[in-house]
Amino acid sequence: MSKLETMTPELRAFVEEWKTKPGNLIMVLHRVQQTYGYIPREIAIEISRLLEVPLAKIYGVVTFYNFFRLQKAGKYNVQVCLGTACYLRGGDDLIKEFERQLGVGLNATTKDGLFSVEAVRCLGCCGLAPVAVVNGEVHGKLEAKDVERIIKIYRERG
Repeated sequence: MSKLETMTPELRAFVEEWKTKPGNLIMVLHRVQQTYGYIPREIAIEISRLLEVPLAKIYGVVTFYNFFRLQKAGKYNVQVCLGTACYLRGGDDLIKEFERQLGVGLNATTKDGLFSVEAVRCLGCCGLAPVAVVNGEVHGKLEAKDVERIIKIYRERG
């Protein structure tokens, strides 16, 4: 179980600044994501109260947009490209293999908190397709058989 998150004074000031502006919910949620790396439930409840927006609306927005996360990313966030070049060269197979080997689905984090997996659109490495990026480190020209090696690299780093 994770510790309960509390709203930072900076975030509270940002919410107050945006409270009456159009489009405030999206802007506030982006700031929450930037602050915590995901949208903690405790913070969503507080945002609901401060903006006088139903919690259901907040979760509707969070689950509609792929950018927002409801769970903290792992220490090693695996981003698999599904842009056209990567998809056509097996990007989807890479995702399936990461999911299988790590035992988690997309946008989920392993129980040990070490890995999370997400699908992203075009990482700008089309010449290396298919590509996976782990915390900014690019792994290109991959096949499903390479996934085990990549996971091992990061497990050894701890």
